[in-house]
Amino acid sequence: MREYLIVDGYNIINAWEDLKELGNENLELSRQKLIEILVEYASFKGIKVIIVFDAYLVKGARNNIQNYRNLEVVYTKENQTADSYIEKFISELRKNDIIKVATNDWAEQQIVLGKGASRISARELKFEIDFAKQKIRKKTENKKIQKNTLDSILDKETLSKLEKIRRSR
Repeated sequence: MREYLIVDGYNIINAWEDLKELGNENLELSRQKLIEILVEYASFKGIKVIIVFDAYLVKGARNNIQNYRNLEVVYTKENQTADSYIEKFISELRKNDIIKVATNDWAEQQIVLGKGASRISARELKFEIDFAKQKIRKKTENKKIQKNTLDSILDKETLSKLEKIRRSR
């Protein structure tokens, strides 16, 4: 059993204000930012994330898949929408896999629900990612606070012997 999060890339970019603004200036930077955010999220959650970007209006576009650690970026081929790719992908997975699709497209949400996947809106995904970032931050802060001193790992007898050696010098 494997857990998947399938993300309708442009749908999420257009739903998140910061990525939308960035995309208006430079779409490539906006895509890269989404990829960076989801690489960290996938790593923290231990799930496979697949981001699907439409290339159906790009003449001669071929299906292009790029792999990053536990994340896959898919650019669909000419005349293939992200929605159709996602629907086909869900149909090909095993029935005991856990599949969640992130999109604000209501029609797509209904289709993926009908195929046995669950859906998550762009807003819910943003909330989950922000919550994961908070947990990561707390975890790293707690590690910084803990000091790695000999006092914390050695027993009193060993510490006493080391102290005698130190004083004899």
